[in-house]
Amino acid sequence: MSQFDRAYELGKLYCDRGEYGPATDHLREAANGYFAEKNHSSYLKCQTLLLRIFAEREQIEEINATKEKLQDLVLKEGFELNSKTYYFLAVCASYKNQTDDTLDYVQKALSLALANDNKEDICNAIFGLAMVYSNPSVARYADALKEIYNLEVFFQVYNFPELKVSALILNGNILAQMKKYEEAITVLWKAYDALKETRNVVAASYLMIQLGDVYFEMGEKDLARVYLSLAQKSIDSENHVRLAKISQFYASKIGADSQHSYDLVFDEVNHAVTERKLGRIDFKNQFILLDLLRLFVQNQGTIYSKEFLVENVWKQPYDPAVHDNKIYVTIKRLRKLIEPDYEKPKYIFRAKNGYYMNKAARIHFEH
Repeated sequence: MSQFDRAYELGKLYCDRGEYGPATDHLREAANGYFAEKNHSSYLKCQTLLLRIFAEREQIEEINATKEKLQDLVLKEGFELNSKTYYFLAVCASYKNQTDDTLDYVQKALSLALANDNKEDICNAIFGLAMVYSNPSVARYADALKEIYNLEVFFQVYNFPELKVSALILNGNILAQMKKYEEAITVLWKAYDALKETRNVVAASYLMIQLGDVYFEMGEKDLARVYLSLAQKSIDSENHVRLAKISQFYASKIGADSQHSYDLVFDEVNHAVTERKLGRIDFKNQFILLDLLRLFVQNQGTIYSKEFLVENVWKQPYDPAVHDNKIYVTIKRLRKLIEPDYEKPKYIFRAKNGYYMNKAARIHFEH
């Protein structure tokens, strides 16, 4: 196995576990290596998985850049995209509610899969069709269920556990949209049993959210909140951006406890912060830390230079010899207070020219 093969396998492993940060690093390393070797088929495998990651992280610019790279490969090298790549292009389009593009990509994926008699690719494309038909803007629920039935026929012969779980969750979603809630619950619990084979954290979170929504529609509001809370405890808002937004939408709909709906709740009056996993953190008599955090949470994603922080938080003229180490130590103290895992910060990030609050974090500011 070559260096790039190992990088690809590691990237795929991390991707399957929902750890998209390290997955992206390994897949990019493999993609660059394969491209240099003109190993286009392996390069395509990497870009296909990266599309899957970018879709879940809602990295639109990355999706567009990847599509441009693939288009260049087709135009300049005469290379043809495969069924799986078209399928994940369809997933990306569906997440942006581009129904026509989604259907176009799915049909291309199915055509290529049938031509090559690749059963897994055929099943992916069929799932894609069911996904398109189940979109509320299309609302062809009977057609969507027919495609799900077609998949069940394949699953009797072929073992595609990840896809089987996804198909069952989608089936439950379709039945719920048709207001067949009892049937939906039965199917979703089948998905739960199938998950025991895959142990996919991301799929489990989608399932818990779907269960919560169906129970809510059935009038079981307390049960709905339990399942939504279980989902939210498993969601890494930096990695699972789309999933975090979906859970936040349903938390608002169901009326879940606000402490579980946000990653951080900044309590201005009581000089405290509630972190979803760590609980309440008291900032009394820690004014610099509180002022620093207030600046970050009120302006998520804005990068603040060291000069700006010193002049606006410490109220002093910036002197690198005095302040560089002071800023480093203060950020370290703040991270140790609010980060569930100090070694893997999810809130305060460092940029080339300063620090910023992760814009994907769900933050509520209480005045």
